[in-house]
Amino acid sequence: MIEAVIWDFGGVLTTSPFEAFARYETERGLPIDIIRRTNAANHLENAWAKFERAEIDIDAFDNQFAVESKALGAEVRGKDVLPLLSGDLRPEMVEALKRIKAKFKTGCITNNLPSNAIGSHSGRTLYVAEVMALFDHVIESAKIGLRKPDPRIYRMMVETLQVNPKNCVYLDDLGVNLKPAREMGMTTIKVLNAPQAIGELEAATGLTLR
Repeated sequence: MIEAVIWDFGGVLTTSPFEAFARYETERGLPIDIIRRTNAANHLENAWAKFERAEIDIDAFDNQFAVESKALGAEVRGKDVLPLLSGDLRPEMVEALKRIKAKFKTGCITNNLPSNAIGSHSGRTLYVAEVMALFDHVIESAKIGLRKPDPRIYRMMVETLQVNPKNCVYLDDLGVNLKPAREMGMTTIKVLNAPQAIGELEAATGLTLR
């Protein structure tokens, strides 16, 4: 019996920034996936992680990201990466969220950037009021100083929604962020694209979402 559906934001309700990363790398002759590899290396304590927890400011992020990327083969400034985060809303995912909202509790757990960060108004914090209003509760990493995949952020959500994690579905586009939710007993969906995610969500909830 499903009680709640919990969503990631960027790469789930919006298109993934990975395409923009790839374009940037190609245009500048950078090694393939240098940005993603920099994000993934030491992913709990790297510049990206610290910035999403609001532990460092934008200048420190810019410098630390440059150092970390250079160690992997090419220097990329952190400030150059932030504008690449912009994603477009996926209307079919928003429609699915609206139909879910009519039947179940809804939550959003997002690793985002401090509100003063360059690009954060359009990146993974592309907070369209109409969409954010569809969530019963939103947890933002930059506001609470925790980020996925820290298990505490998932516990905070189920406690606030007052639901059993075994009765929850969680959607994210990153496998590393699905693991803690799955270990808590949630049904997890790795979002590759909208039709695939909606199909799995229909199977998990028994609802028609399109």
